[in-house]
Amino acid sequence: MSNIEELNVPFGNDNPFADVDQDKPQQQTNHIHLRVQQRNGRKTLTTLQGLPTEYDVKKILKSFKKVFACSGTIIEHDELGNILQLSGDQRLKIAEFLVTEQIAKKTEIVVHGF
Repeated sequence: MSNIEELNVPFGNDNPFADVDQDKPQQQTNHIHLRVQQRNGRKTLTTLQGLPTEYDVKKILKSFKKVFACSGTIIEHDELGNILQLSGDQRLKIAEFLVTEQIAKKTEIVVHGF
C-alpha cells in the first residue's frame, strides 16, 4: 500500500510534463534561407527568404537579375515576409553576393536543397 500513497504526491517543481523552454524566451534566429525547387524537367526555381527588412527588396532583386542574368519576382507572404524567386539554381551565387555586399554574414545564410 505504500506505493499507492507515493502516487498521490504532487509533482511540485519536478513536473516531467512541463515544457522545457517554458521560462526561457525564444531567441529569434535571423537566418537567410536559400532553397531550390524543381519545376519540370531541368527547370528550377531558387527562393530567398528571410532578408532583413532594412534592405530594399526591389533593388536587391534588380541587382540579382542584372548580375546573374535571370528572371525574378517578389512574393509577399503574410507570415514569412517577402520571398524572392529567381529562375535557375542561383543558391551559391546569391550566398556569395550577400556576403560580398555585406548584407549578411556567412554564418547567417542557410542553403537548402539537393
